Amino acid sequence: MTKKEEKFTFRDEDRARVLIEALPYIRRFANKTIVIKYGGHAMVDEELKHGFAQDIVLLKYIGLNPVIIHGGGPQIGKVLKLMNIESTFVGGMRVTDGETMDVVEMVLGGKINKEIVSLINQHGGRAVGLTGKDARLIKASKMRITRHDGERPPEIIDIGHVGQVETIDQEILEVLKKDNFIPVIAPIGVGSDGETYNINADIVAGNVAAALSAEKLILLTDVEGVLDQQSRIISSIQVKEIKTLEEKGIITGGMLPKLACCADALAGGALKAHILDGRKAHAVLLEIFTDLGIGTEIIKD
Repeated sequence: MTKKEEKFTFRDEDRARVLIEALPYIRRFANKTIVIKYGGHAMVDEELKHGFAQDIVLLKYIGLNPVIIHGGGPQIGKVLKLMNIESTFVGGMRVTDGETMDVVEMVLGGKINKEIVSLINQHGGRAVGLTGKDARLIKASKMRITRHDGERPPEIIDIGHVGQVETIDQEILEVLKKDNFIPVIAPIGVGSDGETYNINADIVAGNVAAALSAEKLILLTDVEGVLDQQSRIISSIQVKEIKTLEEKGIITGGMLPKLACCADALAGGALKAHILDGRKAHAVLLEIFTDLGIGTEIIKD
């Protein structure tokens, strides 16, 4: 065996195989839009943050069009605590009065959004930070929660500046796509009266994916995906199966609204949705460019 042959190890072959495996997916998804909800541990761990930014730049350079919507609940909670502002939740939603909304807008639209933009640009991308107030990208209305308590009439609870998406005006996103920019969107909407609303990032991502008829909606979470009763990942779920899985107690808690978000996105025009473990390095690339993927995909009936 020559020295040249010795250098070409099995590991080198594996690397080449990975690139070849990715080739058909690169071809298939060229010029397609991928909407990614970025949140959880992936936004906190420094190594994962840089890895995510690298992934997004790579997607753009090989011809995909990533659109990022980010969360920031824990970061908001930390700043509120430092400012001695108490956090209250109703139905999983943060009660957001005027003072809290100011903090939400500062943390989401300022600190977090600009940090993500900076990291992507640091790794060679051309990211632009937005909130839903820019060009009235996210038109919203006030969300009200109804509480049912026994036989008494339903109680409508005012949770302040918490919004629901009315429409997504994708014009600015199309302009950024045409000029090869990567949009990074903070989930803050604007009402018809100019009021500012705090909106759940999953909901915004689902609505953006539907409005853009995205090839994929990807939700990065702190779990491996949807798990069965033996804690094994369910690799694929049809929308029509969600109700049955809920009735069997397989889908519970915080996974229910995520799957509802995916179902709504698919009904609105997105082609496929994925729930991934954002704690895994380069999770986005592993899901998009490998045969097996790593999380749970949600597909139309």
